[in-house]
Amino acid sequence: MTGGVPGLRPSLRGKAPGLALEREIWEGGARTVVGMDEVGRGAWAGPLTVGAAVLPPDRRVYKVRDSKMLNEEEREALFGRVAGWCRAWATGHASPEECDALGMSEAQRLAARRALESLGVAPDAVLVDGAWDFVGGARSVVRGDASCLSIAAASILAKVTRDRLMRSEAEHFPAYWFEANKGYPGPRHRAALQWLGPSAIHRRSWVFMEALAWPGVERFERPGFQRVLFPATAGRRQTEVEEG
Repeated sequence: MTGGVPGLRPSLRGKAPGLALEREIWEGGARTVVGMDEVGRGAWAGPLTVGAAVLPPDRRVYKVRDSKMLNEEEREALFGRVAGWCRAWATGHASPEECDALGMSEAQRLAARRALESLGVAPDAVLVDGAWDFVGGARSVVRGDASCLSIAAASILAKVTRDRLMRSEAEHFPAYWFEANKGYPGPRHRAALQWLGPSAIHRRSWVFMEALAWPGVERFERPGFQRVLFPATAGRRQTEVEEG
């Protein structure tokens, strides 16, 4: 270990994200380039979180990778270094209730807007991970969390922040094992849902809720939408179709 950060595992060597996109934008006259990434879209409980990171052009932090490539120890060790390296950074959240009421796409836009509003600097350009611009006016970068350094930094900031939130929720809902699964599906999480029904921080509109017991909380139905279940995906995800 160097400076408290574990050495890179062999599988991660040679897979560093770069600054090519940021440099292209800086050279065009922009100064504040924001990288953004989300985490929690596929979770069954807890918030959807979007991270935003503004990197300095003249300093680097090494060992940064897409947060999905790193284990929890590596992400936690890097978090402070990445946060201290950024010119500015922030996270924004959409609550489980907002995910239910708005749907996941609108909830992601809301969390992204909150992250940008919390940065304290006005962006000249925004880079977002994936094929969908969830900000509006941003540049979408497919697999940006693996190839673009500012997006990779945002992915670590978002993932660690959300994981810490879910670990803090675990003490209130011990049966769901949130300290380990962070609200994502897994055998123990599924078993707890079948046994106890959903907790106060579960997303109650999702299709996996259909067959559960509902002790003490109400099922959420978003007005104006019809739930369509496809056999190949039933139990894993839902497709919503607007009525009328």
